[in-house]
Amino acid sequence: MRKSVKLRDGSEVIIRKMRRDDVDKSFAFFQKLSAEDRKYLRKDVTKYEIVKERIRTMKADKVRRLAVLYGGEIVAEGSLELETEDWKKHVGELRLIVALDFRRKGVGTLLAKELYLLAARKRVEEIVVKMMQPQTAAISIFKRLGFSEAPKLSQQVRDLSGSQQDLIVMRCKLQTLLQEMEDFLAVSDWQRTR
Repeated sequence: MRKSVKLRDGSEVIIRKMRRDDVDKSFAFFQKLSAEDRKYLRKDVTKYEIVKERIRTMKADKVRRLAVLYGGEIVAEGSLELETEDWKKHVGELRLIVALDFRRKGVGTLLAKELYLLAARKRVEEIVVKMMQPQTAAISIFKRLGFSEAPKLSQQVRDLSGSQQDLIVMRCKLQTLLQEMEDFLAVSDWQRTR
């Protein structure tokens, strides 16, 4: 899978599957993120071995990773994590992060749509996202895409600075997510051509 896509500002990006030889590009992407953005990630991606392990886990067929590239550099990454236990195989977890310079250009929504298509091919029925309470912008975006918040888990996780945070779990049926993304992209396209 490899697609060339024009963004709202007219720039062109490539969306493709993450490859094993993307370790250096992925590491460089994470190094450019602000400390505040990295603070809420599950793993300390300032460590090369951690980034290498993330990409290595793709072999297990449980994690599907996509990269968005601009000028040969990764500017966004997303993943669909599939459950392997029978009682949860209908659920997939979506994760994505976009470089600051590429936010508000539609990159996140385009990446989410590609991950949706991967989920549909894997017969996933419901998508889950997990965030920490301070990630208000991300929570707002997922609400706009049709996700609903489950009861928060108070002080459930620690951010990378060691502070305890509430865990926000949001869910969305796959069909609802597709409709919301199509509506969002249609409005964006209409505004772009006005």
